[in-house]
Amino acid sequence: MVRSKRPADLTDTGLQNTNAQPTGSAAGSRGTSPSTGERYAQQYSGIRALSNPLWCYHGFRIAVVALTCFGVIMVFSSSAITMISHGASPWKQALSQGVYCVVGFVLGLVAMIIPVKAYRRLGFLLVCFSILLQLLTMTPLGVSVNGNSGWIGVRGVFTMQPAEVVKLALCIWMPSGMQLAQRRYKKEGIRAYGLPVGMFALCLLAVMAGKDLGTAMILVFIGVVAMLIGGFPTRWLLGMGGVLVAFIAAFVITSPNRMQRILSAYQACSPDQAIDECYQAIHAKYAMGSGGLLGVGIGNSREKWNYLPEAHNDFIFAIIGEETGFVGAVMVILMFVALGWCLVSVAIQSENRYVSMVLVCIGIWLVGQALVNIAVVVGVLPVIGVPMPFISAGGSSLIMCLVAAGVAVSMMRSHPQISAGTSALNS
Repeated sequence: MVRSKRPADLTDTGLQNTNAQPTGSAAGSRGTSPSTGERYAQQYSGIRALSNPLWCYHGFRIAVVALTCFGVIMVFSSSAITMISHGASPWKQALSQGVYCVVGFVLGLVAMIIPVKAYRRLGFLLVCFSILLQLLTMTPLGVSVNGNSGWIGVRGVFTMQPAEVVKLALCIWMPSGMQLAQRRYKKEGIRAYGLPVGMFALCLLAVMAGKDLGTAMILVFIGVVAMLIGGFPTRWLLGMGGVLVAFIAAFVITSPNRMQRILSAYQACSPDQAIDECYQAIHAKYAMGSGGLLGVGIGNSREKWNYLPEAHNDFIFAIIGEETGFVGAVMVILMFVALGWCLVSVAIQSENRYVSMVLVCIGIWLVGQALVNIAVVVGVLPVIGVPMPFISAGGSSLIMCLVAAGVAVSMMRSHPQISAGTSALNS
């Protein structure tokens, strides 16, 4: 005999009315509670879809891939003439960027599969390792580029910029260090924050010892944001900020070259300065101004003909503005805005505070650095050697940015909705 279903069984299925009703009738539909998928669709309908964690997860990955691929194209376009003038193949810089791109994607995929717990446990060791790498710049392994001693390696064979590793290490460890200090604050007072603040200061001093003010600025962004969202006492943070401003001011004033670059950015340039301190900034504006609405076309830049120094690196956004115009430049900016929005949106909705803090730190690094680079090109900030993430030529920056993106994806996957959505797609 087939037993009939009991009322309790009907209740388990989500039906509120135990009377028999036709499955497809209106009465039956009124008696059913919405499924998880329906509730999810209602929660992120309309404009709220922009904060959908699953959409942000995929949007972030699309933005990273799009910026990286576009960067390879623009590196080739902006460097081909320079390579020819140096007797090298016009493809040399683009091929190198392509190799860095592949290495970065592979390491990024590895970073994606590392669990959140592993990052939390190994963060302190990573910071220590990055500081040791940075200190190597002051040994015979150090390589000086344009007056900055921020590279290590063998000239002509390979070079790397350890400060890029320091950025990622701070993004991974500072959140856990601040969380631990916040828990100990009631018992130990301000001394509880001694370790994270001390390690941050050590990282900053190690970078500034190589006279790399641009990278030091990005580290300050990461450290200050980590302290703000990590519960660091406001009065102490303001005090540290005052000391830091005084230290940077002294660092700038004691260097005539840096002082001249800052002054030339906010005052009219003399004829002598136009061929020295202001030269790069002036030609960057020429490039941006000649691009117009739609640009002169990819490959048709005039400033890249050895007029604009570092056209394929720190000033690549000027070539983007010249060749793709206002539309292309705005599209690049919007891609970074979307990237930052996706990171912050998932961070706000995450139940894991460590994950939230890491995502915000990575976001302030990538988006903040991009905005600083753009501000330098358009003349809002003085000339500072900061590359554009994912786009500028350079192996250290590109590889570590892609690894940071992999870390962010790993953090995002800890979100229940993202985990469920990716599992459904994989199955």
